Amino acid sequence: MDWEGHNSVPPEMWCLPDWIPFHPGRLWCHCRMVYLPMCYLYGKRFVYDDAATDPTVVSLRSELYTADYDTIRWTKTRHYVADIDNYSPVHPLMEFLQNMLVYWEWFGGPLLRMVRKWGLSIALDYMKAEDLQTNFVDIGPVNKAMNMLVCWIDGKEHPDDPELADNFTRHVMRVPDYLWVAEDGMKMQGYNGSQCWDTSFAIQAIIESGMAAEFPECARRAYAFFERTQILSTEVSQASSAYLYESEPMRTKYYRHVSKGGWPFSTSAHGWPISDCTAEGLKSVLLLNKLSEVTEWSERPVMEDQRYYDACNVLLTLQNSDGGYATYENNRGYAWYEWLNPSEVFGDIMIDYSYVECTNASIGALATFHEAYPDHRTFEVTRAIARARQFLLDIQRPDGSWYGSWGCCFTYASWFGVEGLLHAGEPKNSAAIKKGCAFLLKHQNENGGWGEDFTSCFNKVYAKDGMKLLGDGGSGVVCTGWALLALMAAECDDTEAVKRGVAYLMKRQLPDGDWPQEGISGVFNRACGITYTAYRNVFPIWAIGRYHTEYQPTFKC
Repeated sequence: MDWEGHNSVPPEMWCLPDWIPFHPGRLWCHCRMVYLPMCYLYGKRFVYDDAATDPTVVSLRSELYTADYDTIRWTKTRHYVADIDNYSPVHPLMEFLQNMLVYWEWFGGPLLRMVRKWGLSIALDYMKAEDLQTNFVDIGPVNKAMNMLVCWIDGKEHPDDPELADNFTRHVMRVPDYLWVAEDGMKMQGYNGSQCWDTSFAIQAIIESGMAAEFPECARRAYAFFERTQILSTEVSQASSAYLYESEPMRTKYYRHVSKGGWPFSTSAHGWPISDCTAEGLKSVLLLNKLSEVTEWSERPVMEDQRYYDACNVLLTLQNSDGGYATYENNRGYAWYEWLNPSEVFGDIMIDYSYVECTNASIGALATFHEAYPDHRTFEVTRAIARARQFLLDIQRPDGSWYGSWGCCFTYASWFGVEGLLHAGEPKNSAAIKKGCAFLLKHQNENGGWGEDFTSCFNKVYAKDGMKLLGDGGSGVVCTGWALLALMAAECDDTEAVKRGVAYLMKRQLPDGDWPQEGISGVFNRACGITYTAYRNVFPIWAIGRYHTEYQPTFKC
């Protein structure tokens, strides 16, 4: 596409004082880190030298456009979007501002050239910091690809700088981190994996199911993985360039929350801690510390108490003013930022909101931490749990459900909501817990299972037909696992409903012990699906294990 077909992405926004309400440093980190290389490329108006003759580019231009590329009036296309992609229509205010920026681009003159040069310099420096902080993985594949392109452009403009050439090589070496060979071919992942996230759920399922003693090597390897994956906490990570950016002045300069002591969604090299990933990682290690298979292991990696304190500190500092927990950092902006959302395909991307999933995970981790270290920051920990509990109560819907922002959808969030309240000390017979259970029981299918598809996330109402297309009789094993975990944690007295759900999971298990891969169970920003292949095994195992070790003995069913 010709640059004239793009709405303005001005790099000079980075020149504004930090206190300005719409400074890009206040944006949610994923939005911010994509804006960063986009504004640089737009400000440079970069065009590949051989674009007009390169066979691949020429072929793409022919394939993508219905008219001859050279005849398109690009200035007329800036607001074109297919109806199917227009999930989050651009607000009239943003469309007005985009149109006004056209005049800035046309008539800005010397002032534009001066501040644009300044903005490009800030953006380039910021991207270099992001590359080093993440070991050239970057926060996600979109800014990864564009940061790599910017690195190549910078190297081309400064051919005598060997460091730039080396940085581009390091970028290229990280590209395979994002490639995933699925059942239907190679894909570009939305992240560099979900290793830490999947491992934390898997090991908790194994421990609660009573299988850690049967598979001691599994427990030990999981412990070793968590030890080396904790961000900026090992000798190796503290010897890297990323550690240089953890000082308060550097974090302030590059708009980063504290990282040391957190756990990532994927790997330590990625370098971005997340509240729920930190929480599930911390909880998993603390649970592993209770196992003799780990504590009596002669080769056990040492984790000093300070590392647990660091993880606790990450969680305490990530709590928002509403008592809930966001993802990577505290909310720095305002709800009206969404009026400036230019994406069209994603909803609620401009600031880091508080989520039921992140809040429950943080409550559970802080409660588990408080049990292990009752004298460490006692008042702060207990107050954080109490405030988070109130947040969960406040966002519960009148029908007893919670809306899930990172999984499909109400069964997922209900599991988090119920367990979060219980971890925070909510009585099992409270109105909120009873309403949560009633919601789940209302949506149990005739075959005993539960099922939702992506439409729950998209429409923000429980999927009318469940998992009709990609499940079994409207049900799915993952949603069923989530619903059962919530019901059993609450000690739901409808034992027949729980038994039917467990029977459904057992029926769906394949002869080799696996469960079938069904529909997508994860979601990102309301409109982007995430495939979690491990979920189909983790959550059925966890649910059946909880039934066997806790629920069945309690209710004698």
